[in-house]
Amino acid sequence: MRVLVVEDARSLADVVAEGLRDQGMAVDLAYDGLEAAAKLDLNAYDVVVLDRDLPGIHGDALCQMITARDGRAMVLMLTAAGAPGDRVSGLTLGADDYLAKPFHFPELTLRIRSLARRRPTARARTLHAAGLELDPVRRTALREGRPLELSVKEFAVLESLLRASPGFLSTEDLLEQVWDENADPFTNTVTVTIGRLRRKLGGPPVITTTPGVGYRIAEAPTGRSDSAPAGTS
Repeated sequence: MRVLVVEDARSLADVVAEGLRDQGMAVDLAYDGLEAAAKLDLNAYDVVVLDRDLPGIHGDALCQMITARDGRAMVLMLTAAGAPGDRVSGLTLGADDYLAKPFHFPELTLRIRSLARRRPTARARTLHAAGLELDPVRRTALREGRPLELSVKEFAVLESLLRASPGFLSTEDLLEQVWDENADPFTNTVTVTIGRLRRKLGGPPVITTTPGVGYRIAEAPTGRSDSAPAGTS
């Protein structure tokens, strides 16, 4: 899941972003409305956590810009303006949810995940394929009923692969969905994480690689599983 946090209070924005990354989300930051608009033009986000009182472009105008797009991100307004009238006006602008400051961080996380599931392209909460079962909310992963002990990044990679199944994800796709805008496109971090994930999943292998295409979850892999890094798609 990729999230954009738009908040001009830098200390709060950094804390929120770090906390969401600890939950396995890829998080980008914008400290004003102009920066947010530029990032929305460049990247596809599942959820935008949006402050209302922003410099550059006001949060209300930014919300209307987001909701006017095709395949838009879901918008969670996170603001100090928490009176009932403020909530009503925010939702009237097209926001999908509204959370007043101060807030409880676990509630913020649950609301973001709930919004991501409500997107038109979102799938069921529990993901299943090739004997794997993953629940992003409860943060549990099983293979043939066996619990898997995965790191935050391993869990996020598996979630992305299961959401794409039976399709492929390239290295670039995984960098965009699991890491963030600061990820080095020339790093081997995807290859390394996939390697660790394969070892933890055990045999028979269910993550296959097609050079020049990417990685995917295969129900019944045949032949030798290639562990070479995927190329660009």
